[in-house]
Amino acid sequence: MDEKDHFRFIHDLFEFNDQAPANTTFHIFRKYDVIARRKFEIAEKKPRKLLVEIHAFCLMPNHFHLLLTSKVENGISKFVKKLDMGYARYFNERYKRRGALFEGRYKSIPIQNEPHFLHIPYYIHLNPLDLVCPEWRNCQLKDFEKAINFLENYRWSSHLDYIGKKNFPSVTQREFLTECLGGPEEYERNLKQWLRSTNLEDIRDVILE
Repeated sequence: MDEKDHFRFIHDLFEFNDQAPANTTFHIFRKYDVIARRKFEIAEKKPRKLLVEIHAFCLMPNHFHLLLTSKVENGISKFVKKLDMGYARYFNERYKRRGALFEGRYKSIPIQNEPHFLHIPYYIHLNPLDLVCPEWRNCQLKDFEKAINFLENYRWSSHLDYIGKKNFPSVTQREFLTECLGGPEEYERNLKQWLRSTNLEDIRDVILE
């Protein structure tokens, strides 16, 4: 609904990625930007046993995308359950509502071959373009510079951390993707090329659309 909700979700991505019980004392941010960053800095110093590696994420107004690798048995299902229930509890408390927040069970597809895997991070990070230029999905982007500028100012994904702009670096484990996709300059160059030339029909079976 607003930036406080966005920050809370990003916090929960970090907080619930732990085999230990979640911290339930964290409430609504007031000066949310400063406080959120400080909490990440403090939490980052504490040792954690991760449930998953979060390679990439994107938060949209009514859904989210995650690229995950399980670190323990059933790690993905455990993590998503904690995230779903924990965020719903916060949201219901804030907006005086009851019941489930997300519709149905989460959808997941295992990435089983390299070509598909190399497409997914770009697809996840380009999702925010649906908010300003949805024609990107049909390879009919009208204003390329507008699209890139929007992505560089959209905080609610891991894209900025991959192009070297520190945003929420403690949420993601970026070593594997960086090894596969290259450093900030190579990643950004390839993402732009992907945006210009890729037809989503080619990866329809792995993007849950």
